[in-house]
Amino acid sequence: MTITILKALHIIALLLWMAGLLSLPLMLARHEEGEHQFRYARIRKFTHYSYTRLVTPAAVIAIAAGTPLIFLRGMFVPWLFAKLALVALLVALHAYVGHVVLKMGEEAGEQPAPPAWPIMIALGVLILGILSLVLMKPPLDAQHLPELLHQPIGRHLPLDEVPN
Repeated sequence: MTITILKALHIIALLLWMAGLLSLPLMLARHEEGEHQFRYARIRKFTHYSYTRLVTPAAVIAIAAGTPLIFLRGMFVPWLFAKLALVALLVALHAYVGHVVLKMGEEAGEQPAPPAWPIMIALGVLILGILSLVLMKPPLDAQHLPELLHQPIGRHLPLDEVPN
């Protein structure tokens, strides 16, 4: 039952997180140079509220609910590590969107909003990659790794350089 609750919480938070990340660039794109300050302030407050009160908590809940699922299900398989790498990129994209939201709020009317399409394409690629890995669970093994990772490089840890 715990796994079912965590999985449901993970999926619900993930849906809210992705919907928010898709909508925030579109909201920022509505900002136009020279627009009336009242309208700009309204868009600014809405995007800031959405990012801080909805999207970021949803991201934290999605990650917090997904992490114990790895251990409860004993899912230590290569496709999961590939998924986690994509999730790390998703978190970086989340931070970038937050940076843009903050920058647009501080520099009212000084510069146009960045185009929404690069963020949305990156988000779409990450979502498709994560969904593909989760739904297909491809049998990744050592043959898919670079040759560099197959053999040790013959060096020892520098124990004498470890700080006390």
